[in-house]
Amino acid sequence: MTAASAHFDEAQGTLIASGAWQADAASALPKLTGKSVRILDGAGVTRLDTNGAWLLLTATRPQASDPMPELRGFQPRHLAMFKLVAQHSAATAAQPEPRSEGLLALTGRGSIAVWGHVVGLLDFVGRLFIELMALLPRPGRWRWREFGAQVRTVFVGAIPIVIGMLFLLGVVFAYLLGSQAQQYGANIFVVDGLLLAILREISPVIVAVLVAGRSGAAITAQIGTMKVTEEIDAITTLGLSPLAVLVIPRILALLLALPLLVFIGDIAGMAGGMLVTQQQLDISYYMFMDRVADVLDLKTLLVGLGKAPVFAIFIALIACRMGLTVTRDARSVGANTTSTVVQSLVAIIILNAIFAIMFVKLGI
Repeated sequence: MTAASAHFDEAQGTLIASGAWQADAASALPKLTGKSVRILDGAGVTRLDTNGAWLLLTATRPQASDPMPELRGFQPRHLAMFKLVAQHSAATAAQPEPRSEGLLALTGRGSIAVWGHVVGLLDFVGRLFIELMALLPRPGRWRWREFGAQVRTVFVGAIPIVIGMLFLLGVVFAYLLGSQAQQYGANIFVVDGLLLAILREISPVIVAVLVAGRSGAAITAQIGTMKVTEEIDAITTLGLSPLAVLVIPRILALLLALPLLVFIGDIAGMAGGMLVTQQQLDISYYMFMDRVADVLDLKTLLVGLGKAPVFAIFIALIACRMGLTVTRDARSVGANTTSTVVQSLVAIIILNAIFAIMFVKLGI
């Protein structure tokens, strides 16, 4: 097999190639910088593949927009090879370069994405409502075993982290509040501030955030993985509704578990504050509990507990919907799981702000 070779005839602007032009023939090309190649002569070419054709075309026209040289002396099959390579090169060159988006474009794209999530959530709520209406007259079709398993996972598994987190937050909050109260001799009022903060705001919000990051992400990953492995298709093939089998038990489990976790968080936060006030402010446990009995209003407790079911519904709806919208690839599972956590946190913050404004307007 003759090795590839090429030389340039400046008088005629012709690149004359010969031998076998394949991937290893790049070193045979002469330097053509600043030279215009009008004719590509391949009468002496004995073998040509797509790599060789691409090398010769790139040498004769460095830019894809440059005119095609005249192909002279090539065998018909070699001409077909050049035509194929030239077509694909043109298609590749036609792809626009990625442009950096401005602030307005990014804002618009983000707004469209948010609107899509809102519309998708409303559509999901509508389909779920129809499914619930169909299940209400048929209690035998409810998935009680799945509901019990989800309660165990969502509630029992979250108790240690809720107790630990709220206990530490109670410690920190009581310590910071106590250091200020000592300056004015208002040590006993630390109990009032601690109860108000823990019961109304800290416990429901922090517990909801923990559940969103722990259980919400897990629900999306579970349902998304089931969709990737076609288990949801199998459920549908059996004549069952994925909403009844997978979604409703998880929503009910979160609806039951979150208020209970908030109540446990209230107790843990108060215990942490009690420890600090005894050590830092010389408020005994008896005095602390006596103050709690005097100032604790049922309204304060119910405000925090009343937020929990609303948070639970939104976390469950977002997590289940994002799980069902997973496409059939592992990357989509991770992306939707991350989106679940982000959407849940945003929903919790917005809902808590709405509750705060509403309670102030109502004087609660």
